[in-house]
Amino acid sequence: MNLWEQHSCLPLVETADVAELARYPLGSYVSVNVGYSPHSKSDSTALCEDFRRKALADSRFRMVEQVEPGEQGMTTLAFDLEDSRPIEGDLDNVRHFYDLGVRSMLPTYNYANAAGSGCLDVDDTGLTSYGRDLVQEMNRTGMLVDGSHCSIRTGLDIASTTERPMIYSHSNFAALWRHPRNITDEQAIECARTGGVVGINGVGIFLGANGPDEGLRRVQAMADHIEYGVELLGIDHIGIGSDYSFDAEDFNTELAANPEAFSEEYTRYGPLQWVPPEDVVTLPAVLRERGFDETAVSAVYGGNFRRVAAGYQ
Repeated sequence: MNLWEQHSCLPLVETADVAELARYPLGSYVSVNVGYSPHSKSDSTALCEDFRRKALADSRFRMVEQVEPGEQGMTTLAFDLEDSRPIEGDLDNVRHFYDLGVRSMLPTYNYANAAGSGCLDVDDTGLTSYGRDLVQEMNRTGMLVDGSHCSIRTGLDIASTTERPMIYSHSNFAALWRHPRNITDEQAIECARTGGVVGINGVGIFLGANGPDEGLRRVQAMADHIEYGVELLGIDHIGIGSDYSFDAEDFNTELAANPEAFSEEYTRYGPLQWVPPEDVVTLPAVLRERGFDETAVSAVYGGNFRRVAAGYQ
C-alpha cells in the first residue's frame, strides 16, 4: 500500500533540497508545488527545471512521465501550481507546464484573478469566461483541475464546467472547522459527482489544532475529516493532500512578505503548524482503530487519487 500525497511544499527557491521528499516512504507518489499567485511563467518554469534536475540525479526519485504500469520501488514526483497566474493568460502554457511535470493546477489562490474568485474574497463571482476556457484546456491536456483555495462559487463552477473529474487536493470540511479555506458540503458533493476526490490536509489552522504541542491532535483531526468525508461522499472520494511545508519557517516568513495573498484568517493563530510526513504515515493505523478495513484504508491512502489520475492518462 503506497501513499499518494497530492500536495506538499518545498521552499519556492532554487536552493530547495529535493532530497527532503525522501521523508515520504519509498514508493509514494508526491505532488510538489512549483508556484502560486506571486509567480510568473519564468519563475515557475525555473523551479520545475531545477526540481526535475535534482530529482533525476537522485536514484530514489523518478518523474511522473517515467512511470510504467505496475512499476514499483521508487518515489514518483509530480508538480502542481497553486494559482493560474504562471499561465499568464495564454492557454498554450497549460501544455508547457504539463510537459515539465505539472499534473494539477488551481485556477485561483485565495483572491480573485483573471480565472475566478478566491476563498478570501468578499465578493464571490465564480469562474470567469477565461476561467471556463482554462478548465476546458486543462481537460484536453490531461491536467487535474483543483478547487482548493478557490471561492465557493468558483469551486461549484469548476464542477459544472469540467468534463473530467476535479479534485480538492488539500481542503478540509467547513462543517467540522469553520475557516474560509475549508470547503462546504455542497462543494464536496459536486466534486464527488464529477468522480473526483477531496484530499484532507494537515495544516493546523484548517484543522483547529495549531498549537506547537498539538501534533497528535492534528493527526486525529485529519482522521476526523477523513471519517466525515467518507460518510458524506462515500469511500471512493477521499484522499490525502497534507500540504506539508518542508520549510515551515520560510512559509511563515512568506505570510509576512506577501500579505496580499493571505489574510488575518492565516495570521491570527500564530505560526502555522503542519502534520509532517512521519505523522502522515501513521494515518492507516489511526483509521484501522476507527473501524476502517484494509480496502477502505488503501482507498484513502492512495487508491482514490491513483484512480482519478489514471483516468487522465
